[in-house]
Amino acid sequence: MSYTLSIRKEAEFDIGEQFDYYDEKREGLGHDFLLCIEEALDKLQRNPLVYRKIHKEIRRIPIRRFPYVYSISFKKIM
Repeated sequence: MSYTLSIRKEAEFDIGEQFDYYDEKREGLGHDFLLCIEEALDKLQRNPLVYRKIHKEIRRIPIRRFPYVYSISFKKIM
């Protein structure tokens, strides 16, 4: 099965807010957060089924080093 990664506008907004929050806590921490997000998305693209199901086809993605979690859902591509 083929998968395409798309990030909803709401998730992009949340990531931007978290970047600002972490950068206010310590300079450069926001960039560390973005690197961890990129790492998780790369892992997701390589093997999207690696994450634990939380409901039907919705899976949770933990972000390393940060208490932040995203949920993903799958849509079949024809």
